[in-house]
Amino acid sequence: MKLTITDRNLLFEPLQTVSGIVERRHTLPILLNTLIDIRDGKLTLVTTDLEIEAEVSSGIPELENQGTLRTTVSVRKLQDILRALPAGTAIELTQSENRLQIVSGKSRFSLQLLPAEDFPRMVRDNEPCRIVYTLPQQTLKKHLQQVAHAMAQQDLRYYLNGLLLLIEDNRLTLAATDTHRLGVTSIMLDERFEMSETIVPRKTVLELIRQLEDSDRPAVIEIYPKKICFRFSDVVLFSKVVSGKFLDFKRAIPQTSAFQFDINRLDFLHALQRTAVIYSGNDLFRNVHLNITSGKLHISARNKEQEEAQEEIEIVYSNETIDTSFNIVYLMEVLNNLDSEQIRCSFESMQSAVLITLPDNDQFRHVLMPMRE
Repeated sequence: MKLTITDRNLLFEPLQTVSGIVERRHTLPILLNTLIDIRDGKLTLVTTDLEIEAEVSSGIPELENQGTLRTTVSVRKLQDILRALPAGTAIELTQSENRLQIVSGKSRFSLQLLPAEDFPRMVRDNEPCRIVYTLPQQTLKKHLQQVAHAMAQQDLRYYLNGLLLLIEDNRLTLAATDTHRLGVTSIMLDERFEMSETIVPRKTVLELIRQLEDSDRPAVIEIYPKKICFRFSDVVLFSKVVSGKFLDFKRAIPQTSAFQFDINRLDFLHALQRTAVIYSGNDLFRNVHLNITSGKLHISARNKEQEEAQEEIEIVYSNETIDTSFNIVYLMEVLNNLDSEQIRCSFESMQSAVLITLPDNDQFRHVLMPMRE
């Protein structure tokens, strides 16, 4: 059976959507493939790594009377082929036993197939859905971006390698920490729910940030006892959740502020970026020293070759001098993922962690522990 698609983007763009969760290497060859299902003018692509499953569907009316195709093929190879073809060109797909023939103009490719029946799908009907709520995609994406960088990457405390979604009444709180920093942000929901704690895996969070649109189109979140599902646009992202109890993050948020100042976020970020130039990839410790005095924030850093960088920013501050140091990468990450013009830095004591908040938004809080020099 031969299927003709008049524009390779009709296949390439959905493939781009689901390709992000496919690992470069895997012990199960079929997990390197995407499930392709074409029938009745509808294209469905599915990928999985057994922990996350991504599915995208799109209507292609020109395929309505061209038959069906259901098989699995290498994601990377099909993606590379489609990317190499000129945009807007037509392609022909022909399945012949265990091969998929792809023809476009004078270009011909033959890819190995694995049976669709062997493709592992995540079971969805063995758990009752406990909570369902809807958010605008750009709202969910913005709040994920604000705290995702604080997630641990390969911590033995596996519950830190993810992001907590905490529902209390009509408030959704997102929290992430690697114990050196903590990001917390909240969203008010339209409905009230029973208390619920769900830890979303790091990979799922990063995939959501990549795929969610900067629009008001809805994203539906469904919470199950051991899984979570995100439905948005033409995408369904189904993921297992991390078992375990998240840290009591509320205890780590300073409740008092003896010293504080407001500063322009971009001025601070750009000064840090310039200061960070002296560090190379081989530098294990990238400290930035902050000296906060009356009316001034002095920023300095020194690498292992004793090279130095210094910056100075005028601020409104008239309290005691604060001398402290932080990981410059961590500090830049939190500033880079905010969109507020001003930020507020607060300290409980001279040597305490810094609490970064937004003067016009009491829902966001970021705690960064100091580094000892």
